[in-house]
Amino acid sequence: MNSDPHLAPSPTFYRFACCLVFFIAAIAHDAWAQPPAAINATLKKMLAATESRSRDAFIAQGDASFQADITPAKFNEFSAELAPRLKQGYTTTFETKSQQKGYAVYVWKLEFKDGGDDWHISIAVKDGKVGGFALQ
Repeated sequence: MNSDPHLAPSPTFYRFACCLVFFIAAIAHDAWAQPPAAINATLKKMLAATESRSRDAFIAQGDASFQADITPAKFNEFSAELAPRLKQGYTTTFETKSQQKGYAVYVWKLEFKDGGDDWHISIAVKDGKVGGFALQ
């Protein structure tokens, strides 16, 4: 190890190197933290169906069990609450993906332009079909 202080990296170099590492890590995280395009499209279709209060469009990408579970009464209940807020505008931010009981579960934060409470949306997918949808 060389003990010559003139050959050691300067504190400025270390700050630059640290900033560069954090910058690259942030970019990499953002690139990795995205759902597949088809899953994102499914979310957008389901939110649009909720906003327009179309149960048929909402369940279109669901498996048989999902289609049966989302009864007209259940759909009407949550779409009545959610549709007006969606119409005022919203943004979605993908948060995570996990594996649960053979399903890939994708979670987004749903922020409304009306300034009210945020919600979380979870969509469970297996074999390209929606098997679950949860709002929290």
